[in-house]
Amino acid sequence: MKRKEITVPWDEGLHARPASLLVRTALKFGSSIELRHKGKIANARSIISIILLCATIEVEAVGEDEEMAIQAVEQVFSKSE
Repeated sequence: MKRKEITVPWDEGLHARPASLLVRTALKFGSSIELRHKGKIANARSIISIILLCATIEVEAVGEDEEMAIQAVEQVFSKSE
């Protein structure tokens, strides 16, 4: 087993385009390739798995209505549309 820590160089993180390139690269090899982030594991051959790997975000609001603002943003992510 070989393991190496790699820094994601894109300001936007590991979004769809580089994730797609990563999948195409991983499919060229017979080895099982996994990506790990904060205790989560993604199969490098699955774009959905890669994108979901970093699917947790932190929301910050500052101001008099900060509590309501956070709740409204949270509701956007909880809708299943």
